[in-house]
Order: sequence, then structure tokens, then C-alpha cells
Amino acid sequence: MTGSLRGAGRFAHPKIAGFGQSVFTEMSRLAREHGAVNLGQGFPDFAGPDFVKEAAIAAIGAEQNQYAVSHGEPALRKAIATTWTPQLDREIDPETEVTVTTGATEAIYAALQAFLGPGDELLAFEPFYDSYPAATLLAGATFVPVRLHAPDWPLPHEALESAVTPRTKALLLNTPHNPTGKVFTQAELEWVAAFAKQHDLLVITDEVYDRIVFGDAVHRSLAAMDGMWDRTLTIGSTGKTFSLTGWKIGYTIGPAALNRAVRVVHQFMTFATSTPFQMAMAHALTVAGTNGYYDELSAAYERRRQLLTDILIAAGLTPMPVSGSYFLMSDVSKFGFDSDVEFCTWLIREAGVVAIPPSAFYQEPDTAPLHARFCFAKSEDTLEDAGRRLARIANG
Repeated sequence: MTGSLRGAGRFAHPKIAGFGQSVFTEMSRLAREHGAVNLGQGFPDFAGPDFVKEAAIAAIGAEQNQYAVSHGEPALRKAIATTWTPQLDREIDPETEVTVTTGATEAIYAALQAFLGPGDELLAFEPFYDSYPAATLLAGATFVPVRLHAPDWPLPHEALESAVTPRTKALLLNTPHNPTGKVFTQAELEWVAAFAKQHDLLVITDEVYDRIVFGDAVHRSLAAMDGMWDRTLTIGSTGKTFSLTGWKIGYTIGPAALNRAVRVVHQFMTFATSTPFQMAMAHALTVAGTNGYYDELSAAYERRRQLLTDILIAAGLTPMPVSGSYFLMSDVSKFGFDSDVEFCTWLIREAGVVAIPPSAFYQEPDTAPLHARFCFAKSEDTLEDAGRRLARIANG
């Protein structure tokens, strides 16, 4: 046999040189190795709703199994438009102003490839979902993080103003925010809207946890703010809303010109998203507004949030306030570790519980505060099992 795979890595482009194994992969490996309860990676371990799964089965049985329309099945785009019309305070055209993608992560990637290029800069809040800087770099642009600070994570007005340059093209805003659980307030969003208009910025909003908010928090969309529709692309996810993340049904909403740009990239990536799952999610969105599902979703996550908060306090950790999403950050500085990675590795070995070290969500991980991120998108049995295990480190 001629030739060899030895040294084949030389064919990889230098632009991916900085990408290694994700923190999720490593923590999941350690979880399996130690038989740990995984409160790290952000997906539910409980069943999604029967009425949605039954709709997928029906779609498969009805032979809706071939390629979908590239930018999304009409029934799903119509359901998305109808669902978001009240939140965005405008009629949304499902034909030109909604695009279905293979998960919200693809929507983010497609948007950043569509709107950014060499010489451009993207502002985003830190800590950040880890696909943001990767997608920015692959677009040839520069990722510029603006840090939020615990425990309340207020909007950093001065830092944002200082970060803007003539090369700044766009701002990426995530609310409810992963990993902090922050929900940006009306006043904060109004300030961001004025900021974007002043500097003529495109804003991409990642709103995948829009249905998961707690207490007095209210999720609001930046695109609904005065003068923001024409410069805002909103990204959503049915996987988060219906606890079916493996189906990978995401979408973008915004003016036709922005959606056209996203569709150009989307058609050469995945081309189309799973047809029967699209049809099932069209049914889900149509029904969920009238069958009480959204109220049940909020109530169930509120119970899990409170349960995990109580568990962490009992174990001697210091959980921070969380207003939305299904993540909870905790200050772990009292345990005396030099890094959050050391703490999370120790937690797996000593307590058999997985958390994610949030330094992975900072551009300079060594400067990250000593926190740990726990996911409560888990059954109450799973959370209670984690509580029994975490009791081993109580007052530690």
C-alpha cells in the first residue's frame, strides 16, 4: 500500500489550530469513568412531551420523509411566525422572514458566515456559548468579548462603548443567557438598542431559552424595540422549548434581507432540516399555546431550579441568582482550588457529580472567576441523586 496517513494533520488549515477537544467531551468522559451524575452538559434527561413525539411518528407514517424545502417546511415557518408575532409586536411573513435551520447552533454559524468577514469585529458578552468565537474565527473575523460580572451580571455600558471600533460590524446578544442565567431587562435592552443604532450595528440575538424564565423575570426580544427590526436577527430553538434537543430544529426570524443572507449559507451547509421533525414541531407550536404546555414547562423548571439551589447550598456551595435558562452558576472560590477545572475534576472524583468549568466560556480562561456551572434540565430523581452525592463535600 502506497502512501500513509502519518502526518495527515498537515493538510488541516491553520484557522482550526486553536480548536481542541471541548470541555463537554472531557467532562462527559470523566463522568463515564467515575459513574458520576452529569449536571454538566445542557440537555434534558427526561422525556419530551408525548403530543410532539406522536406528531413525529405520524409524519413518518405519512411518508413525509424526503427533503424539506431548504429554508423550512411552510407549516413550520407559519407556526413560528404565528408564535412570535405577539412577542415581536408585528406580523411576521413566514415566507420571507423565517428560516428553519438544523439547530440554533447552525443558525448562529450561518449568520456569522453570512454577515462577517476578514477585518470585521463581533462584540459578544463573556462568558459566552462556546460556538460564538469559533464561528467568528471561521468567518475570518475577530471576536471581541465584553465581560459580565457576577453575581447579578449587569450590562457593562462603559465596557461596550470602549470595545467599539470602526471595524465593529455586529453585536451578539444571548438572553436568557447561558451560562449565567441572566435575563436582560427592558432598560438594558433599550440601552443596547440605542447603542446599536448609534454605531450602526447588526444585532444577532440568541433567544433559545425564551420560554424558560423564573420569578419576576420577563423575556423580551430586542427586535421588538423601537427601530430594531431592520437590524436584528432573532434565533430560536424548538429543542429547548420541547425538551427534544436531538431533533435539532432551530430557526431565524428577521427582515427578509437578513434571512436571504442566512439562507445562502444554510443551503450549502445542511441544505434542509429533517422533514418529519419539522412537521412535528409545527404541530407542537400550534398546540402549545392552547394546551397549557408553556405554563407546565415553566413550573417544572422552577421546581428543578429551586431543588438544585437548595442542594448546592446544603453542600456548602454558593449558588448565584438565576432568572432564565436551565443553568445555575455557583461561586466555588472557598474550596481553595487554583482553577475551576481543578474544582470540577475534584468534584467528579470526590462526589461523583459533573459540573462544567465556565473558564471554557472566557477568551482568556486563566482570568475567569472561580465558578462552576450546573445544569438543572434533569429529572428530579437525577437532581436528588446528585444531592446525596454532594452531601459528601458538605462544609468541605
